[in-house]
Amino acid sequence: MKRLLAALFAFAALASLPGCARAQTLVSLQVLDLERQETLPQYPHRGRDYIEGRAGHRYAVVLQNLTGERVLAVVSVDGVNAISGQTAGAQQTGYVLGPWQRLEVRGWRKNLSEIAEFHFTSLDDSYAARTGRPQNVGVIGVAAFRERRPMPAPHYPAPWQDRSERSGPYPSAAAPMAKAESRGGATADAASADYERGLGESAARQQLGTGHGQRRWDAATATSFERESPRPNQQLSVWYDSTRALVARGILPARWPHDYGEPTAFPIGFVPDPY
Repeated sequence: MKRLLAALFAFAALASLPGCARAQTLVSLQVLDLERQETLPQYPHRGRDYIEGRAGHRYAVVLQNLTGERVLAVVSVDGVNAISGQTAGAQQTGYVLGPWQRLEVRGWRKNLSEIAEFHFTSLDDSYAARTGRPQNVGVIGVAAFRERRPMPAPHYPAPWQDRSERSGPYPSAAAPMAKAESRGGATADAASADYERGLGESAARQQLGTGHGQRRWDAATATSFERESPRPNQQLSVWYDSTRALVARGILPARWPHDYGEPTAFPIGFVPDPY
């Protein structure tokens, strides 16, 4: 009950100041299998973290605020905003987490009182595919933002102060630094785009997606939130697919006996040793 009542979400409110957000650690992202009540382990592979989904299992996206301040988390599932249903963008609406708050996002938000539960299903049955957007099925992400703080009052030095002694909130040395950070961000974005294109083949083999499940009560309250920067301070992603697909791509080791949910006439090939 406390978890549900604590959920807040805010529509996008961009800070008026230009700039580039510094990469920071604000939240953690995990996936909880609600059928087994276990956090799914993440398997690193070629710069990505993968989890093993099981068809029919309900799940929750678990966010943990790692700071003592409010944080805005825009949640994307299969490239779709988990609150608005729009094709996901970082400037859209998201959940506001209080200081150190843990939040389980269990489904697509339908209104302030209800969600449609997340569950692993076939790609064709996923919410994204059924709404004509199958291109990004298989990834869960969060874009996190710090809250904008009030600007400090400007300091005006006395007219008799020597120019070399003057100081203020915006030293001239900050301008070149801001430009350098901006250039670095653009380079990182370009590299990320190249990486995405290079992994197009694996995306084509996607088997699992996230379905639009049964409705359940999950209360939220609207609030306001002004972002420190138009760009996220942190972005996290975790990819998922079926056991068979992850084994085929070399992300998971082959298992014996195979646990793919399909029956076989001869599950054991040789006579076992006696006990």
